[in-house]
Amino acid sequence: MKALVKAEAAEGLWMQSAPVPEIGPDDVLIRINKTGICGTDVHIWNWDDWAQRTVPVPLITGHEFAGEIVELGRNVDGLELGQRCSGEGHLIGKKSRQSRAGKFHLDPATRGIGVNEQGAFAEYLRLPAFNVVPLPDAIDDEIGAILDPLGNAVHTALSFDLVGEDVLITGAGPIGIMAAAVARHVGARHVVITDVNQSRLDLAAQVTDVTPVNVTTEDLNDVKTRLRMKEGFDVGLEMSGSQQALDQMVEALVMGGRIALLGIPPGKSPVDWSRIVFKAITLKGVYGREIFETWYKMIAMLENGLDVRRVITHRFGVDDFAEGFAAMRAGTSGKVVLNWR
Repeated sequence: MKALVKAEAAEGLWMQSAPVPEIGPDDVLIRINKTGICGTDVHIWNWDDWAQRTVPVPLITGHEFAGEIVELGRNVDGLELGQRCSGEGHLIGKKSRQSRAGKFHLDPATRGIGVNEQGAFAEYLRLPAFNVVPLPDAIDDEIGAILDPLGNAVHTALSFDLVGEDVLITGAGPIGIMAAAVARHVGARHVVITDVNQSRLDLAAQVTDVTPVNVTTEDLNDVKTRLRMKEGFDVGLEMSGSQQALDQMVEALVMGGRIALLGIPPGKSPVDWSRIVFKAITLKGVYGREIFETWYKMIAMLENGLDVRRVITHRFGVDDFAEGFAAMRAGTSGKVVLNWR
C-alpha cells in the first residue's frame, strides 16, 4: 500500500510502499478515503524538538481520517464490512484508575496513531474496534476526515456553559474557528476571535457569525464597547499557545471568568498568577476529546445544522501531499484534506 512515512530523522515525509497491516482479533482494517493534515503533522514534517523527542522513526504518520471497514477481527461485533467510519486516534490502556472509571481521555498510558503508533496517512489503517466511530449518511468523508480536530474544538467549547454568555477565543486557527462555530451553535451571545493573522480572521468570518479582531490593529476594550458589553467576557477559549494572548484573555474576562486551555505555549512561560487569583479565574486544561461523549455531541450537532465545511480551504490528491503541507506550513490555510481514492 501507499503510505506517507517519517522515514528519516530529518525534515519532510516520504511516500513509500508499506505492507497492509495485519489485524488482531479485536481490530478492524479500514480502507482510507480521506485524511486531514493536522498541526501535529506539520510538527512531524518540520522535525522540531517535540517531534524528535516523541516520534519513532520510521513511522506512518497521520491521525485524521475517514474510510470504510474492509476486514473484521474474529472478536468484533456491532460493526459491518463496508461500514463508513472515522475513529478516535488515542489508543488507551486498560489498567489506570481513570480508564477503569470510564474516563478514557484521561488515561496516562494513551498512545496516538500517527505519533507513537502506525497512522492513517496510508491506504489502510489497523484500528481497535473500540476506537471506531461509525459515520451517519449525513456526514460525508470530507467532514469525517476532520472530526478529530472538530472534536478538540467541541471538547474545549463545551467545557463550560455557553448559553447566553460572551465568549473570547484567542487563536483563529482551524480549531479556534470551529470552536467559534460551536459556541454560536449552542447559544453564546457574542463570540469574539482574536489573532495576528488577518487571513485566518477573514476565514473565521466566512465560516460562522463571529467578531474577528486583529489585536495588532484593534484594542479589545474598544471591541467590548462596540458590542455594548458592560463587563468582560464570561468564558475564554485559548487556542493560540501564545502567552501574550492568554494574558490579554485574563485581563478581558469578568471576575470569576472561566478559561479552557487547548493551546500549548512553547517551553515555560511567565504567568502573573496574582491576576488569576484576584480575579477568581477558573482554568481547565483540555487534551484531545472526551471518549466518546465528544464524538456523540459533535455528530449530533452536525446532524442538527452545525456547518464547518468552509474551514476546509484546500483539497489535494494524496500524490500532491507536498503541496498540502506547503499550504499548511504557510500559515494562511484552514484545514487541508488529502484524497486517497
